[in-house]
Amino acid sequence: MAMNFRTRSRDEPEINLIPFIDVLLVVLIFLMLSTTYSKFTEMQLRLPTADTDALRNTPREIILGIASDGRYSVNKQQVAERSVAGMAQALSEAAKGTKDPVLIISADATAAHQSVITAMEAARRVGLNQITFATQNSGAAR
Repeated sequence: MAMNFRTRSRDEPEINLIPFIDVLLVVLIFLMLSTTYSKFTEMQLRLPTADTDALRNTPREIILGIASDGRYSVNKQQVAERSVAGMAQALSEAAKGTKDPVLIISADATAAHQSVITAMEAARRVGLNQITFATQNSGAAR
């Protein structure tokens, strides 16, 4: 009995390039979508300068405070009237001589919803279109 000992031929390990190309294409598409392009103008421009201190000297903000019991104050001055017409009159007096005033509604967290709606309706009647609400940071959210 003759034993036939053959040496096994070792196959060269192959690198499959198809998954590698797939990963590269995904990375390329991601980079293309997430890249922001800067716009360059062909003209050299000198932009105008403005003095920002002049803006600080004439405040455009009207602060409307709403207490939890429904009392109103405009720029820290108590408003006796709680109706929409009375609030509108107080807001129009506060907005006199101010160009494009910003109304900041600083309402108590427990103030009635109707109090805030009354203030917003008064602002709409006066023509105060820029309204924002004052909030404070919660200690839990960091």
